[in-house]
Amino acid sequence: MTSHQIFVLVLIQLLILLLPAIGLYKMFEKAKVPGWKAFVPFYNTWIMLHLAERPKHWVYWQLIPIVGWFISMGIYIEFVKTFGKYKIYEHALAALLPVFYFPYIGFNKNDRFIGAEGARKYKKSVTREWLDAAVFAVIAATLIRTFIFEAYVIPTPSMEKTLLVNDFLFVSKFSYGPRIPNTPIAMPFVHHTMPLVNMKSYVEWIEIPYTRWFPAPVKRKDVVVFNFPAGDTVINKEGFDSEQPYYQVARALGNGDINAGRQVILSNPDDYPLVVRPVDKQENYIKRCVAIAGDTLQIKNQLVYINGQVEALPDYSETNYLVVTGGQPLDETVMKEEYDIDLGNPEEFQQTGVPNRYRVLLTAVAKAKMLKSGLAKEVIPEIDSTRNVYPYDSHYQWSPDNFGPIWIPKKGATLALTPLNYPIYERAIRDYEKNKLEMHDGKIFLNDKEATQYTFKMDYYWMMGDNRHMSQDSRYWGFVPEDHVVGEAWMIWMSWNKGVRWSRLFKRIR
Repeated sequence: MTSHQIFVLVLIQLLILLLPAIGLYKMFEKAKVPGWKAFVPFYNTWIMLHLAERPKHWVYWQLIPIVGWFISMGIYIEFVKTFGKYKIYEHALAALLPVFYFPYIGFNKNDRFIGAEGARKYKKSVTREWLDAAVFAVIAATLIRTFIFEAYVIPTPSMEKTLLVNDFLFVSKFSYGPRIPNTPIAMPFVHHTMPLVNMKSYVEWIEIPYTRWFPAPVKRKDVVVFNFPAGDTVINKEGFDSEQPYYQVARALGNGDINAGRQVILSNPDDYPLVVRPVDKQENYIKRCVAIAGDTLQIKNQLVYINGQVEALPDYSETNYLVVTGGQPLDETVMKEEYDIDLGNPEEFQQTGVPNRYRVLLTAVAKAKMLKSGLAKEVIPEIDSTRNVYPYDSHYQWSPDNFGPIWIPKKGATLALTPLNYPIYERAIRDYEKNKLEMHDGKIFLNDKEATQYTFKMDYYWMMGDNRHMSQDSRYWGFVPEDHVVGEAWMIWMSWNKGVRWSRLFKRIR
């Protein structure tokens, strides 16, 4: 973490401890403790624990960033019990609004200090015991989900056959360092929208700048979960969101002119209701990192080249081929067991109308095995030559299977800005790194000053799906900034397709 990030976290903890101090001053006086002790951070919670006769080591747990905030809330709840406050709403006020609730108790003549002995006389009902246990479980699960690992389910075939639809994963937050939520006040276990009511599941009263503990870089070939970079603005309507991203719809409505398309969307709010989301509430995507910060990437006839060297396809990545056989009949069982091809699935196997020539969706392993066995005389990559790819500029006649070369921005690296590379890097500089960036008459202006170069503040990555012709990935929306990285896909703990796929359970993701 940077010194600025540490300062922000420490400042929030100090505010939690100091904002209720005026009320604590009067509460301490009622407990026959000098009121000035309420204004000394951490010492004030030591006094509260002493009065409530609770473990003193709780004070030290407050020093853990973020976790310490919840510990402080717990101490406040234990302290108000010594004033006869046992109801759920009273504990909620103590934890969430002590700046208002503590002065109420302190200045209210009817509330008196009854001490730890008096607090122990209160007996919880069975219902209350269960409720408190449920609250603790929610808090514990939220902390685990935020800082250790999170469950994720594969929704689309973009990573097949490395990962299959309805594979349930554990995503490790420790692989790249736990990321602190930008919006810490949110409904537990809900990503960005409340079910049924279609309302935001979070509030933006407090926004924490990008902070990651013990950061580690993403490595090439890692399978990564990240927040969808083009999901900062979405059309909040069924069938849109990440299925049809806002920027894609805007280009289509403007016949390639995204600004014209934006005006169409803005002028029709009923048809295109917009929602702007913070980074941590953008949709989660999963792809493979094929290039890291500082790399130069190029795709030639489906093959990925990094810094001029060809990269082998992942073993179970899929792409479309034309397969020419020697005329032998294709056995359905053999094709499934040996090559993992379902002859009855038109997405995997199609006749071309030419004898002994088939359109087949093959993994790298199946392709090699098919050539080695002699079943296939020739395996020809089927090249997608459509031009509708990033950066959507007429200077770049790129396609999904012939793309680049393109340089991946690296933190601290300086790039010469030109009108030619402006379309490639403008979103990273303007939207991800929060600068004002414009180009007029061939001149580039950065924060209202003419600029010829830019030094990047973050590392970026290039993500692609293993199912190369069925993946919406960096070829369509560009770079993934480091602050969008959620974690590494670690293990499949469950897999389902009309029943449990037992062979996939507890499988490490490669």
